[in-house]
Amino acid sequence: MAEFDRQTVNAPASTAVIDQGLRSYMLKVYNYMGVGLAVTGVIAYFANQLAVTTDTANAAAQMANGTLLTGLGVAIYTSPLMWVITLAPLAFVLALSFGINRMSAATAQLVFWAFAAVMGVSLSSIFMVYTGTSIAKVFFISAAMFGSMSLYGYTTKRSLAGFGSFLFMGLIGIVIASIVNIFVASSALSFGISIVGVLIFVGLTAYDTQRIKESYYEGDGVEMMGKKAIMGALSLYLDFLNLFLMLLRLMGNNRS
Repeated sequence: MAEFDRQTVNAPASTAVIDQGLRSYMLKVYNYMGVGLAVTGVIAYFANQLAVTTDTANAAAQMANGTLLTGLGVAIYTSPLMWVITLAPLAFVLALSFGINRMSAATAQLVFWAFAAVMGVSLSSIFMVYTGTSIAKVFFISAAMFGSMSLYGYTTKRSLAGFGSFLFMGLIGIVIASIVNIFVASSALSFGISIVGVLIFVGLTAYDTQRIKESYYEGDGVEMMGKKAIMGALSLYLDFLNLFLMLLRLMGNNRS
């Protein structure tokens, strides 16, 4: 009887410790994600500023948005280096996904920050396509949608595991459709991809948040916890970024 009483008294304390640990873990995930997005945004902005100039003296080389490419801009946007910069983020994602078990937590962090920086260079062209005002507007809309769905994924008692395979198939579908659209250049197909993409990444935000929450284990050491936090941040980072880009295609105002 005394043993039962001790277990009863200790249970709430144990639960409180787990809850505190989970909150700390999720906060670390969101912090990594937030800093990663900040790095991407800052690098994207300054890479674009370095790549273009407002000198319009050479009308033949003038771009649609009234800017000229500098030497760096030519290297980023028009040379074969463009494909290296475009595909480099994928290499970092694959390195983290398949090599995380062989990395230390500190190495995984460095790879994540490098990925965020390279992604910034890759995305710098959005400032040449869309107005700064529309980019800011879509960013805040994306943040509101992401925050709402992530909160839902964290608080809901309903298991979202069953949606995982459905969302993954949808993701594969939009990747294939995007590749096809490179060759057919259909505006209708592009619009459809963006609509479906928003739905897919909204769903993935809730699904991944719940999955990350459920991956928490209070018995993990500092090293394992750090690796899990990095991988969780990577998942949410990709969800947010893709949601933002899909909404930007739908709502962004092109430069005249």
